[in-house]
Amino acid sequence: MSKELFQGSWKVATIMGIPIRLHFSWFIVFGLITWSLSTHYFPKAAPDLPVASYWIKGTLAALLLFASVAFHELSHSYIAKKYRIPITSITLFIFGGIAQMRGEPPHPKAEFRMAIAGPLSSFFLSGLFFLVSVNTVGGSRALFSYLAQINFILGAFNLIPGFPMDGGRVLRSVLWSRTKDYFYATQKASNFGQRIAIFFVIFGTFLIFSGSSGGLWLLLIGWFLYMAAQSSSQQATLQEALSNIKVKNVMARDIVTVNSSIPIDEAVDKYFLRYGYGGFPVMDDGKFLGIITLKEIKDVPR
Repeated sequence: MSKELFQGSWKVATIMGIPIRLHFSWFIVFGLITWSLSTHYFPKAAPDLPVASYWIKGTLAALLLFASVAFHELSHSYIAKKYRIPITSITLFIFGGIAQMRGEPPHPKAEFRMAIAGPLSSFFLSGLFFLVSVNTVGGSRALFSYLAQINFILGAFNLIPGFPMDGGRVLRSVLWSRTKDYFYATQKASNFGQRIAIFFVIFGTFLIFSGSSGGLWLLLIGWFLYMAAQSSSQQATLQEALSNIKVKNVMARDIVTVNSSIPIDEAVDKYFLRYGYGGFPVMDDGKFLGIITLKEIKDVPR
């Protein structure tokens, strides 16, 4: 996943040693969900309550919704840590949540278990909130009924086999298990994910022209999924291309060193401009002192 996606986020908590971060776009969708629930859902589901009560319940429902999304991502992360895959952070943003992993599953079974853990956790929360809702009345019933429905939708939606969604990762695990080829499975799952995303975009556009308010949201989700699936496909292609190339095949064999006593302008003229390398080892009477790169030179005033 692109690093740019995680820029503009702030750490708000640490759970299981994993930083939980909020992206600035989270505040946009949090406000929209709170407003929608407070002005439309709760007044219809629980009429005759004070206006302030609707806004309190709307805010609480939005918070619990994102807590449910975080629980979903933590379920992925819990299984990933069982397989010693480091989790850098979990970021909540406008489209939900993303657990940023530093590594890939070691085998298809690990991929399947990691992928399925998220939807199962959402179905678990859906059942839990449903049990609470049937034992409450009024505004509280409406609150927990909403959370039960939205968690069920979250679990079911993520099972759609569009990579990199959970269902797409389940699909990749199946293809990986059958073919024993991780890169082939990733390519196939990514291509299928792009088709699913294109369908979302087309259907969302149709809904927009039909006057449906949900069309724009579906279009944006489709666009995001398409970009994510395309990025995963390109990454897999690059990994496959580089997997059989060893470091010795691309390294520079004729080492060019820089003497520590020469001025920087001379290093630029006689080494960086002449050879085109991004950095050089620095030596002093045959002793290695370090490496000088263009970054260090650019930090020095002309």
